[in-house]
Amino acid sequence: MTIWFVSRHPGAVAWAQRQGIAVDRQLAHLDPQQVAAGDTVIGTLPINLAAEVCARGARYYHLTLRLPSALRGTELDADQLEQLGACIEAYLVERRSP
Repeated sequence: MTIWFVSRHPGAVAWAQRQGIAVDRQLAHLDPQQVAAGDTVIGTLPINLAAEVCARGARYYHLTLRLPSALRGTELDADQLEQLGACIEAYLVERRSP
């Protein structure tokens, strides 16, 4: 069972390390085909990829952040993530037909 941390942002990686989040594999982009049942994926995946992770029997934890519009598009460091109340929240995402 692998714990994946998916982020292309150095601040998010540093924040996770500060939180003591144990990670087996850290990468910038995830191919859901690599994920196995029982794995844990932590990050900010697009909804379709999060659904695929869950469909493969893995757990998905989202790096949640209430980001003010003035900070959108800026690279945040670990201190800023802490100040903004970043946290990890579990989600079960399921694809449905319209």
